[in-house]
Amino acid sequence: MKKIVIFASGSGSNAEKIILHFKNSNLANVIAVYSNNLNAKVLERTKNHNIPSFTFNKQELNSDTVAQLLAKQQPDLIVLAGFLLKFPEHLVKAFPNKIINIHPALLPKYGGKGMYGMRVHEAVLANHEVETGISIHFVNEHYDEGAIISQHATNITDCTTAEAIAQKVHELEHEYFPLAIEKLLSSN
Repeated sequence: MKKIVIFASGSGSNAEKIILHFKNSNLANVIAVYSNNLNAKVLERTKNHNIPSFTFNKQELNSDTVAQLLAKQQPDLIVLAGFLLKFPEHLVKAFPNKIINIHPALLPKYGGKGMYGMRVHEAVLANHEVETGISIHFVNEHYDEGAIISQHATNITDCTTAEAIAQKVHELEHEYFPLAIEKLLSSN
């Protein structure tokens, strides 16, 4: 059975979709959720599914604390699902091609430092884009620059607010992120 570890900072809707997708799977399951936010709703969702969670601060992430926990768990895949801190280079090197992220836009557009959540959707709206989407990609030492695994687009010509765009993007995330993880783990 392959092991998935999720890192999340916020509400955890993507984390929960992944947990549910693999709940009765013969391929993999979520063995832990890590968060840098003690008040993140993802921790409540995790508890409801009896998944162990670990919280840490930025210093612990950048030191050996989180690395040692991950080394003990030996995950087959580390999934960043709404994780807002830059993933440290020492962890990227310790788990080569085993860390993936989801970004709420069609990279390379609207990526990079500071481009997350509603900031992305507001920029997409301000630039009068006709479509946006999601990018699932490997994590490297630079924000949103790892190799793209898959992208999925949606038309947003009917959207007049960033919130409406966010809703369409969330639908794509919930549908395609668990499937991309499954496909990746099946091919390894």
